[in-house]
Amino acid sequence: MIQFDSFMQAEGVPIYQQIIRYVKQGIAAGTIRDGEELPSRRVLSALLAVNPNTVQKAYRMMEEEGLVESHTGAKSCVHADAGRVAALRQELTETELRAMVRSMKRMGLDRQSAWSLFERLYAEEETE
Repeated sequence: MIQFDSFMQAEGVPIYQQIIRYVKQGIAAGTIRDGEELPSRRVLSALLAVNPNTVQKAYRMMEEEGLVESHTGAKSCVHADAGRVAALRQELTETELRAMVRSMKRMGLDRQSAWSLFERLYAEEETE
């Protein structure tokens, strides 16, 4: 079963969106696998100290995206085949990079400086 012990609530972002992002990041990172069970809505709402409707909304939205499969009377399970995992990695990476690009532009970094910085940091991470 998926553990939410490392889940930390962030200010200014609706909890249901944070739950969805947590699951997506886990799938993309490989820590949440296809077929893994999600906690029941009641259990997760108690664990996170949020309204059960908040958890219900997150689960429903993940079902609509095809990330979660639920059956009446059964637990909800992650649906993440290789194609979905690759798509999530792409989606999450693009989201992070867009935010970073906006931030660098606000600080006045031009494209070449930003790219040089990216290459240097990427190389440093490869050696660690």
